[in-house]
Amino acid sequence: MDKITLEAHKRTAHGKKAARLRAEGKLPAVVYGHGVEAESLVLSAKEAEHAYRHAGGNKIIALKVGEGRTKNVLMHDVQREPLKGGLTHIDFYVVRMNEVLKAEVPLHFVGESTAVYQDEGILVKNLEMVEVESLPGDLPAAIEVDISVLDDFEKTITVADLTVPQGVKLLIEDEATLVARVEPPRSDAELAELDEAVGEAVPESAQEEQPIVVSEENEGDKDKGRDKKN
Repeated sequence: MDKITLEAHKRTAHGKKAARLRAEGKLPAVVYGHGVEAESLVLSAKEAEHAYRHAGGNKIIALKVGEGRTKNVLMHDVQREPLKGGLTHIDFYVVRMNEVLKAEVPLHFVGESTAVYQDEGILVKNLEMVEVESLPGDLPAAIEVDISVLDDFEKTITVADLTVPQGVKLLIEDEATLVARVEPPRSDAELAELDEAVGEAVPESAQEEQPIVVSEENEGDKDKGRDKKN
């Protein structure tokens, strides 16, 4: 895929004015990095969302600010709305293409495990991301993990089994660290014990109270009680 290009402009609006920018479909951002003075930016929220969806946080993006020179950047920190999930702010980190950097890369699980679809096992992913070191141009979008090797409940995939592209170094000291395995399905007895344990863990105050049924008869008694008090 060709390098994505984003156009941005210098931003002077901050605080409540930044919220107004978001309402107009614009996104506040900041750019910083090697030999670059931190600068507040604004860009199209729609274009930024498209770029993040295709490049994520570990693919180089060409960022052009106004009439200035294009900079090679990574989306270093991305903030989203807690409910709707829309982008609210992005940090762009300027990189030097000849300087090694560290980044987190997602693991992309591919293939099918017979221990899952035939033996009804449960796929357990112990790692979803790994930290790597490489030149910016060698940074992979993801590292594939083929789970088809997990054809029984004894097999495991560890860090030592991961295949990384040339020029990329995994920054995990223990190669025996578990990446994925398949657990056997729970028996009926185990599921029953689990339900019992969950039930015991629920405090009495959280248990559902029985509804109070008021009939015409005891409603009348209630009224009598009020008359006596009066």
